[in-house]
Amino acid sequence: MTSADQLIVLENVSKFYGEVLGVNRVSLEIAPGITSLVGPNGSGKSTLLNLMTGLLQPTRGRVAVLGLPTNRPEELFRLVGYCTQFEGFPRGVTGRRFIESFLRIGGWGAAEATSLADEAIERVGMAEAADRRIASYSKGMRQRIKLAQALAHRPSVLILDEPLNGLDPIARADVMGLFQRLAAEGLHVVVSSHILHEVETMSERVVLLNGGYVIAEGDISSVRGEMGARHPLKLALRCAAPGMVASKLVRHDHVVSLQLHDDRRGMWVTTTDLGAFYELLNRLVIEGGISLDSVEPADDDMQSVYRYLIDDGGDL
Repeated sequence: MTSADQLIVLENVSKFYGEVLGVNRVSLEIAPGITSLVGPNGSGKSTLLNLMTGLLQPTRGRVAVLGLPTNRPEELFRLVGYCTQFEGFPRGVTGRRFIESFLRIGGWGAAEATSLADEAIERVGMAEAADRRIASYSKGMRQRIKLAQALAHRPSVLILDEPLNGLDPIARADVMGLFQRLAAEGLHVVVSSHILHEVETMSERVVLLNGGYVIAEGDISSVRGEMGARHPLKLALRCAAPGMVASKLVRHDHVVSLQLHDDRRGMWVTTTDLGAFYELLNRLVIEGGISLDSVEPADDDMQSVYRYLIDDGGDL
């Protein structure tokens, strides 16, 4: 069991903006590692991130970060680094000066601020451009200098709102690798993103949001499993005699559709009960002498889960 002082805890949290719902009745425990918040625009991702950073206080419920209530900002800001999706840089400032200034405001001395800034700039690959004005940076460079600022004070929790926006493919891979290294060091890395295949690649856990509610959480496979019969699971089978296999599968109620591959060497199957389906395949192989080359999930990925979320309007 992970103790409360090692978790980000949201307990029955609701946030309303007047009569507008931000999030409603959210309960989460976020352990060290990478957790991704996924959902359409307006789903509540940014509201949740702002609640975790103390920039918003809940209308109802409780938020604590590593045992610390979020209404104690001076202590909280020592624990948390936040990279917002928005930009607001002082006019004429260089990347290095931008980071050093925030550290000085936070109470670090000049020498330590310089050392920490250099370390963060190096980690995000911005050393060569650190002394240029931010106004001359590309979108991707601005994104990375914001990330360096969030990292510079060596926080235990890193909150990242759409951190991969504007990065080219190589820079994205580098930054995702950085997130994974930070998670391996024991940090809590909480990411919101629409780049679904990258969420799937880097995240240990996802939280699906829609309409201000958490509708599923866990790893991709367990979240997909929670969707149950509402969205039958699709699998790809490769075998030598797909017609004969199909004739045996179609007799069972949990098999809802079959479609042969164009090359006649396999099929797509959808089932409402994955466990029963695998038991059936085992019987067919052992008792019926059927030879299977492969069986693989065809929609057990973040793109499919997200598509189902949007199609359903979150009504799971």
